[in-house]
Amino acid sequence: MRKEKHDSFGKRRKRGWGMDLYRNASEGLIGGVCAGLADYWGVATWMVRLAAIALLLFTGSLAFWGYIVAWVILSPRPTRWEDGASDVEVEMEYDEDRHTYRKKTVFHYPDSPTDRVRKAQQRLDEALERVQSMERYVTSRRYDLNREFSKL
Repeated sequence: MRKEKHDSFGKRRKRGWGMDLYRNASEGLIGGVCAGLADYWGVATWMVRLAAIALLLFTGSLAFWGYIVAWVILSPRPTRWEDGASDVEVEMEYDEDRHTYRKKTVFHYPDSPTDRVRKAQQRLDEALERVQSMERYVTSRRYDLNREFSKL
């Protein structure tokens, strides 16, 4: 029974605790904990490192031991060549600016409703300009001339 708990802990750890939370050893300086947390939160790595240093200054050894515990608890980010790397399911969300799906992050703040309405209005204005330019072309003499040439 004790072995089952250990196995489930190891499996959850290997899968990033179901939250895509890993150490990023490739971008990390010491253990990759700060880089992994930065990836998870969607912020710059230097910000997390600065917060870790501030915690170390204000809490002393507590931050140090917290870093060591995070180093042990978080597994390294799996590479695409490792077995089971494709088993990790990550929650995705749609990014309207890039028109693609991306990993859902904790600190991602979507645009405000006013910004969304403004962007939608801009898209509608651009579409209206394209339709107006097509109407000008279709009703022009140039269109008639091009149509007559194409009949030849």
